[in-house]
Amino acid sequence: MDIDIAGPSRPSAIHLEAFMLRARRLVMALSALALAAGTGAATAGPVHAGAGADAGADARQLDFADCPSLSELPEGADPAKWRCEAMTATGQLSLGRVEVPIDRPLAITFAEGTVDGQFRQVFGAMAATPLRVRGTPLSITPRYGGYSDFESNDERRGELDLTFRISGPGVPPGCSIGTDAAPVHLVLKETDPPRVVSPDPLVVAFGVADNRFTAPGTSGCGRLGPVLDKVLRLPAPAGVNGIDLDARVALRPYGGAG
Repeated sequence: MDIDIAGPSRPSAIHLEAFMLRARRLVMALSALALAAGTGAATAGPVHAGAGADAGADARQLDFADCPSLSELPEGADPAKWRCEAMTATGQLSLGRVEVPIDRPLAITFAEGTVDGQFRQVFGAMAATPLRVRGTPLSITPRYGGYSDFESNDERRGELDLTFRISGPGVPPGCSIGTDAAPVHLVLKETDPPRVVSPDPLVVAFGVADNRFTAPGTSGCGRLGPVLDKVLRLPAPAGVNGIDLDARVALRPYGGAG
C-alpha cells in the first residue's frame, strides 16, 4: 500500500503559497507607489485642501440626521443653549509614505452647549467612504477613534481621535493604522479663519490641519502586517504625517426641537 505522507500538510502549503503570491503582488504595487512618490512628486504635485472646494460644494450633503437627540443631551441641559453641528471636510491625508486625497467628504456630527455654565459636548456620528491609495489595490477609511473635543481656544481648533482601516485584496478585515485602544490623536489647528457661507441655514467654512501627529504601525493585518509596515514606512514620527482639511459646518439650534 502506498502512503502519501505529504498529504496532511498539502492544504497548508497551498494556502501559504497563495498568501505569498498575494503578498508579492501587493509588495510590487506598493513598491511602484513608493518609487513614484520618490521620483515623480514634482510632476504629480500635491493636492491642497482648498482645491475644488467650490466645485465640490454641491456634493457635500450637510444634514442633521445624526444629531444626538434631546434625550441624549446631558442631564440639566437647556435646549435653548445647545446646538447640533454637522460638518463635512475634504483635503489631504499623509501617513508614512502614502499621500491620499480626501476627495470624498468626511462627515462628523455632534452637539455642543453648556450645563451650569460649563461647556459640554455629545458626539453623534462619523461617516467616511474608503479612500483609494493611488497606484495600489488598497483603500484607507478614516474611522472615529472614540474621543473628540471641538471646543476651540487660542492653541487649537479641536482634537479628534481616528483609526484608519486598510482594505484590499488579501487584507484581513480588521487591518488598520491605529486601534480603538490606541488611536491616532489629532490636534487640529486653524489654517483659514471661519467665514459664513450661508446665513439660513447657518453654514460656516474654515480650514484646519495637523502636521505633527505620529502614526503607529499596522494592527490586525496578520502576516501582511510587516509587509505593509515596511512599504508604508510605519510607524512614522511626527513631522512625516499630516492632515489638511477644508471644512464646512451647518449649525442648528435645539431650541424648539421636538
